[in-house]
Amino acid sequence: MKELLDKIISDGTVLEEDILKVDSFLTHQIDPELMSLIGKNFADKYRDKKITKIVTIESSGIAPAVFIGLELGVPVIFARKQKSLTMNKELLTASVHSFTKKVTSEISISTKFLTSQDHVLVVDDFLANGQAALGLIELCHQAGATVEAINIVIEKSFQNGRSLLEDKGYKVDSLARIKSLKNNEVHFIE
Repeated sequence: MKELLDKIISDGTVLEEDILKVDSFLTHQIDPELMSLIGKNFADKYRDKKITKIVTIESSGIAPAVFIGLELGVPVIFARKQKSLTMNKELLTASVHSFTKKVTSEISISTKFLTSQDHVLVVDDFLANGQAALGLIELCHQAGATVEAINIVIEKSFQNGRSLLEDKGYKVDSLARIKSLKNNEVHFIE
């Protein structure tokens, strides 16, 4: 998606050879016009798939997920990284290790929002090692839901996330596939 690639080039910052900072439009501040284009782009690929839910993880996956949900007219569920007092029973849970934060979190979704009748798009901001996506897939499996595909805004193709997910039989769609982050430059897969 050209608009996303242009935004990464103009506003993204390479911090290390495996870390891209995109906080001015995706991971801290949100560019709603870009998110709207992202939502439409992903939704156009799945309009005929009878998607019933979008599932993401807090927090940076929420914005693209909401715009996809809006385009498809389906609810968006985000897995919580911390349980609140109102989420105290009937939970689906999985452990997820964050590549950028270097912490493991137990994520949760209430069983009342995800069922065996659901056909799900899993959405996240980044794909690196695939752990967040695997955690969300685990929650979907616990509910008996069908995962139709994994939608990723920015994929670090030089890491093993895509192959890990595809080896397990999942379709992975990414809007920006990064080949490398060398010499403080972003290099994309054409």
